[in-house]
Amino acid sequence: MKNGRLAILATTFTLAILVSAAAQQASKHVLGSDELKKAIPSEYFFRGQKAPVQLRNAVGFQLADGRMMLAALLDASGYSTAIQQKYQGMLITETKLSIGGSELDPGEYGFGFTSDGKFVVMDVANADVLNVPSQTDANLQRAVPLKLDEDVAGYKLYAGKKWVEIKTQ
Repeated sequence: MKNGRLAILATTFTLAILVSAAAQQASKHVLGSDELKKAIPSEYFFRGQKAPVQLRNAVGFQLADGRMMLAALLDASGYSTAIQQKYQGMLITETKLSIGGSELDPGEYGFGFTSDGKFVVMDVANADVLNVPSQTDANLQRAVPLKLDEDVAGYKLYAGKKWVEIKTQ
């Protein structure tokens, strides 16, 4: 009788843990357009200047605990070529990330995919904080300016056919 109660208690406990884990996993997701409209800033400040954020080219994800990672391309058309090439987008993260195998602390950053195959992340003072190789997906049929795909290991952030792997820590 005592063993039967223990078995029932253990089964109930195991089911509760599985249901809780499933609920948390279900709430981790890539953000939809309505969620992005609420979270993405309209302008981004960098290196003493500000640029409009392209909401149509914004992506992000939310973790089970509510923390987010947001990325969007910037409209830097009125700025110098040097700024346009380096600051292609803004990246805001509320959680520590691993990008291309390198760690990035929570914060607000600028990012760019360089012509020599790198993904560079800069702080708002224009100092490089992360520089990793990017990958190219030659088989990608419909390249878009900015896209975020979820995969088994984490996420892939695409700019056209170039991409980097992003994992949460």
